[in-house]
Parts: sequence; C-alpha cells; structure tokens
Amino acid sequence: MAATVTPRQTILGRDRAGARRLGAAYWVSGALAAVSAIAAAGMLFVPGVLRGPAVMNGSARGTALVMLVVGLPLLVLSMYLAGRGSIRAHIVWLGVVAYVIYNAVMFILGTPLNQLYLVYEAMLALSIWSAILVIGTIDVDSFAQRFSRAFPARAIAAYALVMVALNSLVWLAGAVPAVLSTSSPASVLEGTGLVTVPTYDQDLAFWLPLTAVAAVWLWRRQAWGYLIIGAVLTSWIVEGVGVAVDQWMGSAADPASSVASAAMTPVFLALALIGLVPLFFYFRNLRDEGAS
Repeated sequence: MAATVTPRQTILGRDRAGARRLGAAYWVSGALAAVSAIAAAGMLFVPGVLRGPAVMNGSARGTALVMLVVGLPLLVLSMYLAGRGSIRAHIVWLGVVAYVIYNAVMFILGTPLNQLYLVYEAMLALSIWSAILVIGTIDVDSFAQRFSRAFPARAIAAYALVMVALNSLVWLAGAVPAVLSTSSPASVLEGTGLVTVPTYDQDLAFWLPLTAVAAVWLWRRQAWGYLIIGAVLTSWIVEGVGVAVDQWMGSAADPASSVASAAMTPVFLALALIGLVPLFFYFRNLRDEGAS
C-alpha cells in the first residue's frame, strides 16, 4: 500500500483539505516574502528610517541584508520545490519561516518605533501563520517514517541540546547580573538604546525551551522531534550568517562601540558551517523522491 502513495500525498495526507492547507500556506508565505522584502529594503535603502544608535542601526541593516539576499530567496525556492513534491523543501520552508519570526521580533523590539513598525508587525503575523499552515500540511507520523534506520537521531539531538545549553548559559550570564544590578541602565543595555534584550526575551521564553523539548523527542524517536529539529537546524544556519553580518556592519557603523564586534563575524560564520554537518545528515537520511 505504501508504494502507491506519492511524496506529496505522504506530506499532505490524501484529502482535499490537505491541498487547501497547502494553497493557504502558499498565499500567506507569498505575502510574507513581499512584506519582508519591503521591510528589509526600507531598512537598507531609505535614509533616516532607523532611529537608534549608529551601532544598532548598522546591525539592523546587516540583518536586513541577509534577509533580503539569503533568507527570502531561500523561502521562495523552498516554496517552489515543495510545490513539486519535495519533502525536504517543506522543512527548509518551515525553517526559513522560523528565521523570519525570530527577526520580526528583533525588528519590533530592537529598533525604535519608526515608519516600518506596522510592516514589522505584518511580518510577525504572517510568519506565525505561515508556520502554522506549513505544519498543517505535514502528516507528521508519515514524515517521521521517511527517515532511514541509519539516521543518527541521538547524535543530532545531543548537538541540539548542547547548543541550547551553551546559548542559555551565555544569555543567563548577561541577564542574571543585569537583574541583580542596581544601576540604570543595566550594563547589558549600555550603548544599545534598548529597554530590553530581544534575544533574551524570545530565546529564553520560547525558542530554547522548544528546541530542548524537540531534541528530547528526537532522542526518543518521537515524530514531532524529527519535524521541529529539522526546521530549527535550518533556521540556525541562516541566523548564524545573519548574526555574522550584523556584527560586522554594526562594528563598521561605530567602531568605538562594544555592542558589536567584527571579531565575532568569523565565529558566527564558523557556527553556521558547523551547523551544516547535522543538517547534512538530517537530509541525507530523509527520503525525498522529488517532484510528484
């Protein structure tokens, strides 16, 4: 029976409702790509839009640049390949959407209120709904069965847990002293012009716990772990490139600032390259028959 099921049927299920969900995902993600392109282009090319300190404006432009030339083309390409029946493309699509969610929050909380604020809000709304709709197109149990027995689930789960632990330690090392500090502003905010740290806010509350739970699920070979970890690995690579560029451009905008450092650019590029290793084994062990 399984031999008669096409790749697209396995991802979407066999009913018309699945096809409708995929169509809705295309429309919403297409709108997301357009809105995100407007936001990124506005930040890069419209003078005076960004109103924060020079170092933060430079970093924001670095993020916008990577979104425009890496993230959004990858989003559009993955949508196209998903439409041709690629199962792997669905994971890349979901991972890039997660990357956009993350950076929409960064734009909203990490830049002073500006003319693009409602565009940022639209990015966040459309990316959240894109994630919901893309997940809704996937038959998670059938998806998990497409991994070969050689898939190193526990090794990849361990990698994800190590990354979660290291990231948590770094953020808590900054957050805990700031919470205990009686000075104003807290040292972690000095030079940023911010009243909070958006990376701490979303990572500690959502992304790191989600990844930790997904890694445990993957360790136990539970279906949702396969799906979420694939998307997370994808988003980490794009985000790693983004942070590398935003550190470089932030430092170039204000070399005297300690908020961004060009010395961190090769570090984050190296992390992105390292992240390609588990992602390679993830996709290598995921059967993807291509167009249906």
